[in-house]
Amino acid sequence: MVGSGAREHALVRALLSTGVEVACAPGNVGISQDALTYPVDALDGSAVAVLAVDLGADLVVIGPEAPLVAGVADAVRAAGIACFGPSAEAARLEGSKAFAKEVMAAAGVPTARPIVCVSVDAAAAALDELGAPYVVKDDGLAAGKGVVVTEDREEALAHAAACFESGHPVVIEEYLDGPEVSLFAITDGVTVVPLQPAQDFKRVGDGDTGPNTGGMGAYSPLPWAPADLVDETMRTVLQPTIDEMRRRGTPFRGLLYAGLALTSRGLRVVEFNARFGDPETQVVLARLESPLVDLLMGSATGTLADVAPPIWSDGAAVTVVVAAEGYPESPVAGGVIEGLADADALDGVDVLHAGTRAEGDDIVASGGRVLSVVGRGATLTEARGRAYAGVDLIRLPGSHHRRDIAQPHSV
Repeated sequence: MVGSGAREHALVRALLSTGVEVACAPGNVGISQDALTYPVDALDGSAVAVLAVDLGADLVVIGPEAPLVAGVADAVRAAGIACFGPSAEAARLEGSKAFAKEVMAAAGVPTARPIVCVSVDAAAAALDELGAPYVVKDDGLAAGKGVVVTEDREEALAHAAACFESGHPVVIEEYLDGPEVSLFAITDGVTVVPLQPAQDFKRVGDGDTGPNTGGMGAYSPLPWAPADLVDETMRTVLQPTIDEMRRRGTPFRGLLYAGLALTSRGLRVVEFNARFGDPETQVVLARLESPLVDLLMGSATGTLADVAPPIWSDGAAVTVVVAAEGYPESPVAGGVIEGLADADALDGVDVLHAGTRAEGDDIVASGGRVLSVVGRGATLTEARGRAYAGVDLIRLPGSHHRRDIAQPHSV
């Protein structure tokens, strides 16, 4: 497993639960309590490949987007080891918003109308053409925080200018109304297997207030979603995109994440990601009852059509992110975290580590999103209660979290 966040911790636990031996590079202090970890740079494809060869790994699973865009999957495959994750060329579906829009147009995938801009003057004209609310997206990787949605034209233009200063174009889009849904699909470049829908919460504050973050919580299932949502997304979004990528000679193998808006005019794609989403992965995998490794290996080896469809729990899962003081603008590191063992010991609760490190005998915060506390239950109400019971046992000076994850009004 390549990565060091709560998403990777969730993947590690899902694999371990079916008897798979797992090592993680570089991991975090929580993952190190479950599996062997190695201090390898996740962005160094050669180092990852060498480690995989040395360990005799049968499969490498790449969690975060940055190593995928950097070509780590290519390096692993070149070393003769099966890898779950797209090539650098295919990972452009996430690495470039403009490229993703080009692919969607070719595949006939419904999405917001985009205008790609490379100057402040062009961005100003695009904002005026499309009108408010303004949607401005950094064309490069931005760890989930490169999007500004605002009624304030000056704020929108300032974000575009900041992206240009970083050397990135921007994509300015028409605003999509309606609730957003995340749907993951595992693919080997031909066969596509959808997972279960989830909803995440990007804004830092209750009631969807404050700046965008990497994600403050998520839940699954979505009782309010249309019954045919997965089938429609497969037919109009996922399969056409995978077919178009194969037609281009750059087949996409791995996890295609479709961020969807259920608008008044029908389903639209907000964005694609090239990997499991965080924190949605935590709740989707909490409901998976069949072996995850079969799906991942089927994707990596081109045999996904031979893998039995995934089996899902009828229950629910909710995850709440505990964030460091100052997150997302300027997170404060170094605070000692207490209550982890007590929370993890609760029935139906898993405490997954993200931004943590060991400091002597203490576990301290080392990043913005510090922990992801997952509650599982027969119903959303029960799962939500368990997640917040776990959060309430954890103490980190200055930390904050949302209190409205998975509330009925929050959709």
